[in-house]
Amino acid sequence: MNKVEQSWYKPISLINIVLLPLSGLFWLVSSVRRLMFRAGIKSSYKASVPVMIVGNIGIGGNGKTPFVLWLVPYLQSLGLKVAVISRGYGAKPPHTPYKVCDDSTAAQAGDEPLLIYKRLGCDVIIGGDRKASIEYLIAHNEPDIIVSDDGLQHYQLDRDIEICIVDNERRFGNGLLLPAGPLRETPKRLKSVDLTVFNGSIKEDGYSLNTTGIYSVKTGARVTQFEPKGIAVSAIGNPSRFEKSLSANGVTITQSKHFADHHMFTKQDFEIYNKSNIFMTEKDAVKCQSYAKDNWYFLRVDAVPSEGLVNKLHNLLDRKGIITHGV
Repeated sequence: MNKVEQSWYKPISLINIVLLPLSGLFWLVSSVRRLMFRAGIKSSYKASVPVMIVGNIGIGGNGKTPFVLWLVPYLQSLGLKVAVISRGYGAKPPHTPYKVCDDSTAAQAGDEPLLIYKRLGCDVIIGGDRKASIEYLIAHNEPDIIVSDDGLQHYQLDRDIEICIVDNERRFGNGLLLPAGPLRETPKRLKSVDLTVFNGSIKEDGYSLNTTGIYSVKTGARVTQFEPKGIAVSAIGNPSRFEKSLSANGVTITQSKHFADHHMFTKQDFEIYNKSNIFMTEKDAVKCQSYAKDNWYFLRVDAVPSEGLVNKLHNLLDRKGIITHGV
């Protein structure tokens, strides 16, 4: 995290004030753009199947992917055939739309889409043109509902349900828009979404992130015998949460190394660590499996929603006609 990003989660300082004019320009451009969609000057694509967007108003580290990893199986438990679309941040697929498969690499698919596919095995399509991704799914897979991983601000895509994930710990940082702060839209945007979900809250509208074991990066299998001491390496938006979870699971962190969110790891990134134990997130592990050593591990976490959140989501699906009453 660079100095500007670090300043987002501290009291407003000179660096934020200097960037305020750019934030004002960002607000103006984004507001005019959204107004054009509302007024019909710009048109949105309406899919023939329901679309649920899981996004946020800030950038990085909100816990969106763990929620999607819980959400898809929950929708499937209601009898729905679910598919996922994603822009595939940083991915370089051979073509788009690109269907993630067993042979896909993180470089082709992106870290989060590959993680979702490996965990869930559902249809995952990536591409910047979300309309093309949806039409590919409808033509080839006929899903009952499509979950868009991110895309809350992608107003070219009409949506049936909007879910906004908020980090209950960091919330909205200094409350300023990019680049003076971490926000893509102001908190007023939450009034128009269907459901605001707080990551790290056990209250009615939240979910906790529970650790569910240490796994081998190389094999993907859970391990019970390992030396609980090593280097924490991460390329995520909020590395402190990951490191706190590692410590809470009895791992002694001898050194922390932070890379930019979505950094595409190479073998050379780890050469300086020689024979040290490496601990990382599951999102980072999918990028390193092909060259991982036996003493590289990842910490798996799972979203555990409150009963109130599950009931609200169920009622929302019922009200929108996505499920039949009483399912």
